[in-house]
Amino acid sequence: MDLNIILSQLETANEEEIEKLLRQYNLENSRTFSFDQKEETLRSKLCQGVLSVLERQVQPSCQKTCLETLRILSRDKRVLAPVATREGMLILGGMARLTAGENGDDNNQKSSQEDTQSEEERVVVVEALKCLCNVVYNSPAAQQVSVDVQLANGLCASLGMARTWHHEVGLFTLRLLFLLSALRPDVRGILRREWHAVRLLTEILEHTLDVSWVGPYEAARPDPQALPLPAEDNERAMEALKALFNLTLSDAGGEEDDHQFRLIAAILRHLLMLKTETEEKTEEAHSHAINLLNNLPVSCLDVLIDVPVQGGLEIYGGKNMDSVQLLIDFMEKRIDKGSNYKEGLTPVLSLLTEGSRHYREIRRYIKAQVLPPLKDVKIRPEIGTTTRNKLVRLMTHVDMGVKQSAAEFLFVLCKESVDNLLKYTGYGNAAGLLVARGLLAGGRGETQYSQDEDSDTEEYKSAKPFINPITGHVEEPMPNPIEEMTEEQKEYEAQKLVNMFDRLSRQNVIRPMGVRPDGTLAPLEETLCDPREDSGSDSD
Repeated sequence: MDLNIILSQLETANEEEIEKLLRQYNLENSRTFSFDQKEETLRSKLCQGVLSVLERQVQPSCQKTCLETLRILSRDKRVLAPVATREGMLILGGMARLTAGENGDDNNQKSSQEDTQSEEERVVVVEALKCLCNVVYNSPAAQQVSVDVQLANGLCASLGMARTWHHEVGLFTLRLLFLLSALRPDVRGILRREWHAVRLLTEILEHTLDVSWVGPYEAARPDPQALPLPAEDNERAMEALKALFNLTLSDAGGEEDDHQFRLIAAILRHLLMLKTETEEKTEEAHSHAINLLNNLPVSCLDVLIDVPVQGGLEIYGGKNMDSVQLLIDFMEKRIDKGSNYKEGLTPVLSLLTEGSRHYREIRRYIKAQVLPPLKDVKIRPEIGTTTRNKLVRLMTHVDMGVKQSAAEFLFVLCKESVDNLLKYTGYGNAAGLLVARGLLAGGRGETQYSQDEDSDTEEYKSAKPFINPITGHVEEPMPNPIEEMTEEQKEYEAQKLVNMFDRLSRQNVIRPMGVRPDGTLAPLEETLCDPREDSGSDSD
């Protein structure tokens, strides 16, 4: 449709004609996401023209059509200048009902308005929220204006009426809050301190997930026969989790924050126990819960296991490991997917690592499943289908973050003992971690662990003398290539090898390295120096 015709009509046509024109434009462009650059100026003028129409007192049906047009236009970040102004953002904010009240009476009045909205008016609110999401996402200028007009205040006022929300109103309000807190880190502190957004979002999660408390930080167990979490509730819960993730990225302190974080941990434990309508959506919800758990202080993770145990698990100090088992199962699913390890796997590995580092019961429970006592050591540790095999393979992954996460997890399960780690992984797989930690010479990490000892199986004890420490398994006997050589031949081959290394070293193809007494790598010539030579020299 010719944009020049639309622009000329916007100034002179009546409301019905404008609505008809824009509806036709919307129909033709509903699935358009890439636009003709030659028409940028015209589309920018159309944005301004539509905002001018919205400033008039037009009917909800016309407002809805105008907002649909703006939503389509806002997919193009190059034409948003007219919208990313104080006037433009205030128009959209007003139509989205994001004007925050100064007191409780105003909030009650707004809640009453929500209840009495017609379906047509509610659609206008949803369309305005969608426009704001697009504009804030695509325009840094709009992000700044959002801060200037205190859009965060309006959003938090809307969060306070979450119990009266229509689904789409709630969904896009939460999405807008997520976008604003993701794109403007400076707003996070304001949202937390001044508008108590963490508390409001926690209450939304509690209500959406239908949490019933039976004790301090203890939610009632979900009924195994209950219906799965409805799709709409799950959608809103995930948007709330994403916004909470942004708001908890910065450090926090104080008793109030500690209470709030422990409450969040308890709700997330409840969420981990829930099922949604599809396995894919359940995994997505659990992924967001794990991301948020990583942001909480590790001192709050005891909430995950301080729940009465059904049937008793005295071996783990009476702690409830149901949620830990779910995290292990989630980790295995993500490993088996074989892709997107950076975003999909490392968060749960990090969570399990920190839980194991600080809570003895969690570490013992996970180790019993991931690193059970060794019996068969004839196969290399990275070969096989067990969780241990899969994690050892990840220790040599091409992605540095994935490699480090997997290695650190196994290292903590071994109580940061180099000897224990090598027993399960072999020196070759663990070399990267040992270099990074300065532990090539052996020893332990810095964390102090309990003194309970792991007992080796008889099969392992009998095979231990024959295990190749580099590969971590018992190798088949190999023929000795120099067995039938004369001493002269052996000396000739040795000298030949020395000459080859020397040539490669001089050409800087390789650089021979050695291990310092502190376990770190250094050029070989430095590690071979006798420290007594320096100590005996004169110094000024």
